[in-house]
Amino acid sequence: MRLALLAVAVMTLGGVGLSACSNPGETPAGEAPAAPAAPTVLGGVDLNQPLRALGTEPFWGVDITPQTLVYSAVDHPGLTAPNPGPTIQGTTAVYAAAGPDGATLVVTLIATECSDGMSDRVYPLTARVELGSQTLNGCAASVAFLESQPQP
Repeated sequence: MRLALLAVAVMTLGGVGLSACSNPGETPAGEAPAAPAAPTVLGGVDLNQPLRALGTEPFWGVDITPQTLVYSAVDHPGLTAPNPGPTIQGTTAVYAAAGPDGATLVVTLIATECSDGMSDRVYPLTARVELGSQTLNGCAASVAFLESQPQP
């Protein structure tokens, strides 16, 4: 009987000890609490979600994921660069990256509605892309928004 009580006591204390170590929201002793995340919404668009900037004449696009920026165009071999995250200032978010060969890619998103000039679609963000010395203008939105819209 004593052995059974001892086993129950050990199991109970073990469970309490484990749950005390894993309470969500508590900061372990000796560690500083995590800093609050920087604002990530621009023009109603969550910048933590996959985004797409695009333009016409010439046709180009930039896919922005949490890991990468991928530029593509019909007249360019493309460029993939690590996503450094946006620098947000007021109504503007800027992603500044470089590809493996050192080519620079700067994507500026502005919280103003935009029309691509070829469809009736209205995008929540205006985009400016600088690829080396070339500057392209277009529109941007979350990939989820674009996929939910009827095709132009």
